[in-house]
Order: sequence, then C-alpha cells, then structure tokens
Amino acid sequence: MTKTPNFLFIVTDQHRADHLGCYGNTVVKTPNIDSLAARGTRFDRFYVANPICMCNRASILTSRMPSLHGGRHNGIPLSLDHTTFVELLRNKGYDTALIGKSHLQGMTGLPATAKRQHKPGLELASEELREAVKRQRIGEAYDQESALRWQRDPTHRVRTPFYGFDEVKIADDHADLVTGDYAVWLKNNHPELEALRGPEGAIDDDRYCAPQAWRTQIPEEHYPTAWIANECQDFLKARTKEDDPFFLMMSFPDPHHPFTPPGKYWDMYDPDEIELPASFGKGDIPPIRNLRRQLAEAPEARVGQDPFAVTEREAREIIALTYGSITMIDDAVGRVLRTLEEQGLAEDTIVVFTSDHGDYMGDHGLMLKLLMHYQGLIRVPFIWADPRSPEAKADSALRSAIDIGPTFLERAGIQPFTGCQGSTVLEPVDRQGLIVEEDSQRVMAAFERPQRIRTYVEKDWRITLRHGEDWNEMYDLKNDPDEVTNLWDHPDHAAEQARLVQNMVVEMINLQDRAPLPTCRA
Repeated sequence: MTKTPNFLFIVTDQHRADHLGCYGNTVVKTPNIDSLAARGTRFDRFYVANPICMCNRASILTSRMPSLHGGRHNGIPLSLDHTTFVELLRNKGYDTALIGKSHLQGMTGLPATAKRQHKPGLELASEELREAVKRQRIGEAYDQESALRWQRDPTHRVRTPFYGFDEVKIADDHADLVTGDYAVWLKNNHPELEALRGPEGAIDDDRYCAPQAWRTQIPEEHYPTAWIANECQDFLKARTKEDDPFFLMMSFPDPHHPFTPPGKYWDMYDPDEIELPASFGKGDIPPIRNLRRQLAEAPEARVGQDPFAVTEREAREIIALTYGSITMIDDAVGRVLRTLEEQGLAEDTIVVFTSDHGDYMGDHGLMLKLLMHYQGLIRVPFIWADPRSPEAKADSALRSAIDIGPTFLERAGIQPFTGCQGSTVLEPVDRQGLIVEEDSQRVMAAFERPQRIRTYVEKDWRITLRHGEDWNEMYDLKNDPDEVTNLWDHPDHAAEQARLVQNMVVEMINLQDRAPLPTCRA
C-alpha cells in the first residue's frame, strides 16, 4: 500500500466480543470476520465509552466521552456543533459514506420519558432559556433519522453532509422492522412483503418460546442485512483505484434484539446444543434479584428495551438465534470483502470491525443491556486489518471506543482536533484503567429510580459506583472473570477498593475537557 488508504468500517449492534470465532467462540461460524483477525490485529480488551447505542456511537464519531459530547443516554442527538473524525477525513478529500444503522439522532419519533423538573409556585422562563445551553438539539436538522420523516415523505433523504458523511442510506431500528431508506426500498420493490414484517406476520414455530423472537417471513435476500451489503457493494463497484480515497461505514442493525434471523439462519444453530454461560443463575446484586422476581411473577412484561431474566431454555434459544444473525452478517461481510478484491481495492483498503456495545446474552441469567456493566456488555470486538502489516497479532492493552477516531486519523496522516480524548491503537498506550459512563432516561424495570453510574476497569479489576444507591460493585477479574462475587463490602479488600476508587477519580480528572483552547492569556 503506497497511496492514502481507504477505510471500510464495519459496525454491528449489540454484539459482544466472545460471539466471534476469532475471539474464542467454537460454535458461531464467522470465517470472514475471522479472516480479518488472521491478517490484522485483534484487540482483546476493547471497551465501550457507554454501553448504549446513541451514546457510544457519538463517542466513536467524536472521540469524546458522553459527559462531554452530551449524549448521556438514548434520545439525545449528537450536536451538529461537535466535530467528528469523519469531517476531518472529508476535509482531506475522502469520499465518505454511511450505509446502514446510524443512530446519531433519534430514530423512533416517540416522545421522551424524561421530563423537566418544575417546582410549584415558580415561573418558568421562556422556552429558549430553560436549558443550560441555548442552542438545543431540536428541529428539522435533528430529526433526519426519525422514522416519521419517511412515513410523511417517502422521498426523504438525510441532509448531507451528515456529521461528515456525504452519502447516507439509513437502515435504523431492528429485526425485520428496520426503517429509513431500507423500508422505502422494500415497499417500492417488494410491496407484498410490507404486511409480513413484525410478529403479526411471523411464521408459526412452536419449537421456540423465547420472548422477543419470531420467525420472519422476509426472505434472506430482502432482509436488512442483505440490503446493507448490496448497497455497500454498489458503492464499491462504482469506484476505481484512481478515485479519491473513501471512508465507508457499513453498519448492521443486527444482532440486536428482537431475534429474527431469516430463512436458513433461523434454525442454523440448535438451541439444545448451546452451552449456557458459566455465570447463568449466579450473582446477587439488587437488580438481578428484581429481574428474577419479574420472571417468576410477570414473564409477559419482558418486552421493549429493558433487561430481563430468562429460563435456561429461553437463553439457549436466544443465543442460537443470535448466532444465526451473526453468521448472516458474516456472510454479508464476505460478499463485500470479495467486491473489494474484484474491484482491485483490497490492497489499498484498511478494514476495521467493531460493535457499538455488547449484550448480557445469558450472563447471570439476563438478556439485553442497561445499567449492569458486566464484561459481556461493555467489552466489544475490535479488529484492525491493514494491508501494510498483514500478520495476525493480539493486543491486550486497555482500549476504548474513543480511540477509534484517532486511529483512523493517524493512519490517514491527519492531526486530531483539540479535545479529542482518545489515542491511536497503532501505538502502545500508557493507560492503567478506563472509564465507562451510563445514565438512564427513566426508571428501568430492575431499579427503583433513574440511574447514574460510572465504571472503572483495570487489567484485573472492575468497580462500578452508583449515585443515590447504597450498594456498589467490585470484581476481581483475574480470579473471578465471570463477575459472580461482589467484593465491594468485603473487609479483606478495603485497601484494594480505596486504590481503585482513587485511580478512578484520577482518570475522571484526566477526561475533563481540554477544548476549547484559550483565546488569550487572561
């Protein structure tokens, strides 16, 4: 590779690190993604900045923690005033495209659950003065991804440049209910399939009883995963080696729940042959107890986005269906990689693979995500395959989602912007520990109040502190990798706890903003 490199950035949704063959999983079939690790670097301790879709996607694009870019939880769009690394690539002459799930802005159009506090007897200020920052993230510029936009106007296209992307084709939401440009394509080209989407149109299959799982009638070739791969192939087929370099983000909404792998992928894996996680049924922190109670008393409440507890049978089914979705993604990745080769672009293209966050996926008997920072949720795959150094490597340093942008910029020869918090993964990092942030917009099923939590991860330890709660967490990852025994209140570990809390505070100081630069001395 001698020219400025192209980048193919592959992102999946709610995909934990150990659900790939190259990360040690002996069941799920992912030969194409594994091939990237075989000719690149696999990062074994790669963590999210926040384990929620919008928040971590914004951190990936801005290389900043959620507490700085403002996306504390879902429902807060990334400010158009924030600089993204994609804008810097575009500024250098890159052709930039995003095909698939974006979720940098709200996608559902549903009203927020968080409400402004108003003390009785006090007069509210005018609307523009009710927030700490006057320029609010509202209006037409901030509902570009809303499903309602396409419902009102099927010809709607996301206004570009969109956070640095010149070409944008949206496939937001999940399962066979994906919205955006994909839904318009499906309705225009295959109108007979429109009524078959969702659980109401599902094929009956009484072999499965897991919540949020249905056997879709949408054929494999028309499912969102296939559409995204097709669109990316078309993008690549229109290019030659002589064109300007490109940055293509291929972003899949799967394997995020609901669980609806189509066609052969539905029963590709037998639930009876799925092993349960070692921590299944173990762990005793308050939210786990609450979710076990929900399973026993109100199993029908396990809908939507909140985490829930499962039976052994349900866990095996969901893991098997998730593996089916992952293998479908892998097949789609394989098609796009072959197109790179056929177009003569592979030798100049760096391929990167990651996910926006993980999933409990049976850990402690739980499913989904939110507010319990077990490794399956906060640790994600990250693979960097660069034709310049095609040998297989493994990196065990602590790395973060905020490191992704600086790495792309480093390889493209671009200086990061002031306030960029991450550091390139192409060089050794002096990082003893890292922070994971998460706030909740509302009260979740497992909790009694909205949560504000911060996690600190070191090589052998993880602590999680919660505002307003009388319990915290501390796990010895070396001797208890499944995070079963909470040592927070154990007197024998008081000194270790004090050390970790101090290091956590120091790292939080390090993550305070360094932007903007001063305009004068005083």
